[in-house]
Amino acid sequence: MYLKKLSLRDYRNYESVEFATEGAVNLFVGPNAQGKTNLLEAIFVLALTKSHRTHQDKELIRWGTDRTMLYGELDKKYGPCTLELTLTGQGKRAKVNGLEQRKLSDFIGSLNVVMFAPEDLNIVKGSPGIRRRFLDMEIGQVQPSYLYDLSQYQKVLVQRNNLLKQSFRDKAPNATMMDVWNEQLARLGIKIMKKRQNFIKKLQIWAESIHHGITNGSEKLLIAYNPSFGYDETFEETVLFEQFMIKLSQAADQEIRRGTTLYGPHRDDLAFFINGKDVQTFGSQGQQRTTALSLKLAEIEFIQEEVGEYPILLLDDVLSELDTYRQTQLLETFQTKVQTFITTTGVESLQMNRLGNASIFHVRNGQLVND
Repeated sequence: MYLKKLSLRDYRNYESVEFATEGAVNLFVGPNAQGKTNLLEAIFVLALTKSHRTHQDKELIRWGTDRTMLYGELDKKYGPCTLELTLTGQGKRAKVNGLEQRKLSDFIGSLNVVMFAPEDLNIVKGSPGIRRRFLDMEIGQVQPSYLYDLSQYQKVLVQRNNLLKQSFRDKAPNATMMDVWNEQLARLGIKIMKKRQNFIKKLQIWAESIHHGITNGSEKLLIAYNPSFGYDETFEETVLFEQFMIKLSQAADQEIRRGTTLYGPHRDDLAFFINGKDVQTFGSQGQQRTTALSLKLAEIEFIQEEVGEYPILLLDDVLSELDTYRQTQLLETFQTKVQTFITTTGVESLQMNRLGNASIFHVRNGQLVND
């Protein structure tokens, strides 16, 4: 998969910008707050129709305008492909090869990306929300139906939480309505949990192998799925559904008092173990960073395995966050097989000799200059 051309109009601080890529490695260089990250974000949005930095689409639209338009030309395994995405205050319109897509899930997956940003180094030591977002973004790319299920689940969750708050205020729970929301929450929740479990099992194979290589065989990495209630992946969905419903029934009084749903995928987490020890609690900073790096490199291989071609790699000011050894591991992994876009404030901290004939674009106040 290769992004040949990207055009943006009224995107963040860009009134209009268009560039063609000439090499496998493309560097966006310039001071902070000039728009480097916005370019990588735009590629990410073109892939997933949403940003990794904000939940508000209106923040992507340049101030004073009513819409933003993104356009990309790709070379894919099965031939060329064009993508168009328009964001307005009223919603999104997406086209593949000029044909409007009725559902965004039909558009997502046309372009696959792996984003590695400084905050991703917190996948291990950060909050559970960061790890859930990691799961959602990566599964959603190869299984767009997952994002639909997740969206529906979140809508049900909001309605159920509102009913819980109302029940506490009125001191008279609406049992009939609660049964309706419980059933919908459980059915959607189990589908999400099963897909998360399957993803982690596949990611484990790649991450364990990559981590083993990075540490010269001295460390074994294990990824563990920690759902919010007892969950046995060997059970059929009907059995898991009943378990979920029982858990919701048992927690009913506590949830009403607290006014929120205490069990479900929105409370899931991941744990990482090196040689049997919890990396978040007992791992060194180096081990935590190596774990995060192994996960990102595993994502690349996982997507290739699922869709039959490598994704595009987006490195947002992350190389300078890695020491020389980890930089080397990352550079050697993508150098020969993955088209890569990198942002940096300067090339001094990068191993330029390992980047080959990289194309360098200087970014100044929403303008690009090819060097």
